Amino acid sequence: MTDTSNSRGCRPGLSGLVVPVPEADPVVGAVRDRLDRHARTGVPAHVTVLFPFLDASLLDDGTLAELARTFRGHPAFEARFERFGRFPGLLHLAPEPDAPFRALTAAVTARWPEVLPYGGKFGDSAPHLTLAQGQSDAVLDAAEAEVRDGLPVVTRVASVDLVVHDGTAWRHHTAFPLEGPTAGPSAAW
Repeated sequence: MTDTSNSRGCRPGLSGLVVPVPEADPVVGAVRDRLDRHARTGVPAHVTVLFPFLDASLLDDGTLAELARTFRGHPAFEARFERFGRFPGLLHLAPEPDAPFRALTAAVTARWPEVLPYGGKFGDSAPHLTLAQGQSDAVLDAAEAEVRDGLPVVTRVASVDLVVHDGTAWRHHTAFPLEGPTAGPSAAW
């Protein structure tokens, strides 16, 4: 996730929709722990579907039911992470294929058009799994070298998780299953 609040951290009640990628943690966990502050606030390796989403005060039963309907219409899928990408100061892994992630984002923003990916700060919110952010190119180069031999990472995407920041850390709120066979519920953080 890219933080849209002040530099001290996220505000309580901020929410997001993410696809955890637990298979990546053994490969990228040490790098993320050192170089991505969100890893230190309870965010596992993930691909963001939509951040920020609605304030926690708006996450009522109706909203949760609408999210469940929205995601139930999408099939579960497999994603592979073996290609690095960069944004300014940020190193990530790009999922292949990325179209199913884009479809999940498009479905949520079609239902809640007032909620733009990353607050509308970036034109294309390309799906990605952040490894390091706010670092120099030399640090990103070293992080890439550290992770490279552990690739590829392959995951089965069977659900989307709603997460909420409590002012200190990100907490798992609800998992929304996708359509089709699943590998079980996503782990609570």
